[in-house]
Amino acid sequence: MRTLRSSAAVAVLALLATGAAAPAAASGGSRGGLTPWSLALGRAALPTGDGWAAEGTGTTGGSAADDDHVFVVDDRAELVAALGGDNVTNRTNATPKLIFVRGAVNGFEGADGTRLSCADLADPAYSLSSYLTAYAPETWGRTKPTGPLEDARVRSVANQTAQTQINVGPNTTIIGLRGARFDELTLMIDTADNVIVRNLTFADSHDCFPAWSPTDGATGNWNSQFDNLSVRRSQHVWLDHNSFSDAGNPDSTQPIYFGRPYQVHDGAMDITHTSNLVTVSYSAVTGHDKVMLIGSTDNPSGGDPGRLKVTLHHNYFEGTYQRLPRVRFGQVDLYNNAYRLGGDDFQYAWGVGVQSALYAENNYIALADGVDPAEIVHDWGGTALTERGTWLRLGSGTPKPVSLLDAYNSAHDPDLGTDAGWTPTLRAGPVLPAPAVAVLVPLFAGARL
Repeated sequence: MRTLRSSAAVAVLALLATGAAAPAAASGGSRGGLTPWSLALGRAALPTGDGWAAEGTGTTGGSAADDDHVFVVDDRAELVAALGGDNVTNRTNATPKLIFVRGAVNGFEGADGTRLSCADLADPAYSLSSYLTAYAPETWGRTKPTGPLEDARVRSVANQTAQTQINVGPNTTIIGLRGARFDELTLMIDTADNVIVRNLTFADSHDCFPAWSPTDGATGNWNSQFDNLSVRRSQHVWLDHNSFSDAGNPDSTQPIYFGRPYQVHDGAMDITHTSNLVTVSYSAVTGHDKVMLIGSTDNPSGGDPGRLKVTLHHNYFEGTYQRLPRVRFGQVDLYNNAYRLGGDDFQYAWGVGVQSALYAENNYIALADGVDPAEIVHDWGGTALTERGTWLRLGSGTPKPVSLLDAYNSAHDPDLGTDAGWTPTLRAGPVLPAPAVAVLVPLFAGARL
C-alpha cells in the first residue's frame, strides 16, 4: 500500500473502497460481506516515511489481526465488545484487532440500545440551575468552585465519561465503511501505542456538565472535558481521512451564563500528555472552536519535552476559530494544509507555545474580509516559527505568497524568530505548491461519504 499516499487522488480512490462493502454480520470475529478491497485497506499500515508516525517501527495498527479479531460493528455495545469487551479495561487490550464501523454509533446508547440523556447521567445532587445560583461571580467571587454541588458535578462528569468515552487499546485499526459516524462520543487513545483511525465522521462530543473556571481569562470561562478524539500518553498513531464537526449543536448557539458562552465542546482531536509520533492526514474540521491542542501544560516537568512530534498534512479547516494547531514543546510539521477562516469568533490559527518548534510549509489560507493576517500567528510563550511557501487570499482578492510570520512580527512585540531549529525529513510524496493545495485538499480531505 505504499502508493496510498503518492497522490491525493489515489488516496481517495483507495478510501472509497471502504464504501464497497456489502452488509456484513456484526457479530464478533465475523467479516462476512466485507470485500477484498475493504479488508486490504483495513489491514494497510502507515506508508513508509509518512510523517512522524512512520519513525522507527512505523504504525501498523491492527494489520496483524487474525480472523477472530476482525469485526464489523453497528452500535456502541458492539464497538466496546470488539475493542475487548470491557470499556474500563479495553485501553490495555493489546490484541491486534481490525474494526470496521458501519452506520452511526452513538455514545449515549445504553446497554439495551435505548438513548440516554444528560439528565440520565446527572448525579442526583446536581442541577444546572442550582450550580448557577451557587457559583454566581457576584456572590461566590473569583475562586474555584468547591463544595457539595461542585462535587456532584464532578460525579456527573464521571458518569458521562463511563458512558460516552470509548477506550481504545494498542495495536488497533478502526476504519469506517461509507457513511460511518461516531456521534456524541469521545474516542480515547490513552497509553495505547500503534493505533490507526480512518474514514470516520466525528460529530458533537458535547459535555453535559461544563465547569465554571472563574480565573480562566479576565472574566472567567466555561470549560468542557470531552474531545471528539483524544490521544494521550500514546505513540505511533495515524489519524487519516476523518471529519470533525459540532453537527447541529455549535457552541455559538449555547446560552450565556455569568457573561460567558456556555461552552460544551473541547477539542476536535487533541494530542497531549507526552504523546509522540503522530501523523494526521487528509482530515477535515468544520464549524468547531478549539481544534487541536498539542501539549497539555507549559510545565516541562510533565514529560513533554522531546516528545509531541506530530505531522499534519493535507488537512482542511473551515469555519474554525483557534488551535490550528496550538503547540507546546513538540516538533510539529505542518505542510500542505488548507484553511478557510473568518467570522467574529475567529481568534488565531497557529499557536506558538512554550518551547514549540513549528515548521509550516506550503499551506494555503483564505481569510474573510476584516480578518487581519497578523492574527493568524499567536504567541503563547514560544520563540520561533519556520514558515515557507504560504499563500493567502484575503476576501475576494487575488491569492498571493505571503509571510504570516512577518505580518505577526510587524504588529507585535517581541518578534518571533524565523528558525524553529529543525527540518522535517519524514514526508511521503512531493510537497505541493500552495495554490494546488487550495484546489485539491478541500476535495479530498475528510471521510469519504
